[in-house]
Amino acid sequence: MADLHLNLKGEYFDQIKAGTKLFEFRLVSKWAKRLEGKSFDRIFIKRGYPKTGDTERIIERPWRGFELQTRMHPHFGPDPVEVFAIRVN
Repeated sequence: MADLHLNLKGEYFDQIKAGTKLFEFRLVSKWAKRLEGKSFDRIFIKRGYPKTGDTERIIERPWRGFELQTRMHPHFGPDPVEVFAIRVN
């Protein structure tokens, strides 16, 4: 099976690393082809685009799936949107 790689902004990476952020959100409209009907072995959460072997900026977790949610967030615009809530805890 494949691995899922997610590159995040520093603030979100730090929240996941601290255990305060349980989900990473991706728009259904942009990520449906990458996630729907697929399963992964692992998920790699990266702070930005780290160099190979930079273990301080990469978190490896087992794949625990996702759920569909409707969210409002400044990064997604002013209206509620459908997102994949990817489990990263």
